[in-house]
Amino acid sequence: MDLRNSLRKNPGLFAPWRRYERVEQIDPHELARQGVRLVLLDRDNTLVPRDGVCAPASVQLWLFDLASAGIDTVMVSNNFHTQAVERSAGELGLEAIPKACKPLPFALRRAIRLTGHRVGETVMVGDQLFTDVVAGSLAGVRTILVAPQSTKDLWYTRILRRVEEPLAGRVPLYSSQG
Repeated sequence: MDLRNSLRKNPGLFAPWRRYERVEQIDPHELARQGVRLVLLDRDNTLVPRDGVCAPASVQLWLFDLASAGIDTVMVSNNFHTQAVERSAGELGLEAIPKACKPLPFALRRAIRLTGHRVGETVMVGDQLFTDVVAGSLAGVRTILVAPQSTKDLWYTRILRRVEEPLAGRVPLYSSQG
């Protein structure tokens, strides 16, 4: 799919399909009812706090619930520390694509091809509007924006977050599942 068709299919380049405070609030069974069979997941501040090395137990349980709902998962991370990404993915039982270069959509498309799923049954989940949501939009998949797990960020991410806030705030938060 070329860029023009991606934009036509997803006119809201910066508009996530859904928005939650935490990934654990996303109901795996609701995703399955919506036809989702593949969830692409950002690593830093989505699954693993930026100032941590392991995903919280609640995230691990949520990933188990995704698998129980019949949904496949792939970690798609911009992190250039390949070993850290692969270690986290291994601990969580996920395939990983490090150095994704989001917002470019190529790593997302690669993950979709590797799993044999279709664009229409894929969702990208991440904590950054200008990387995760834009990459998902350009790849033609639905996107879910979550709040970052930690306030610690790279210097350039802190700058982007100030610009993201008014845009993300236009999308209502979905209520917590618990």
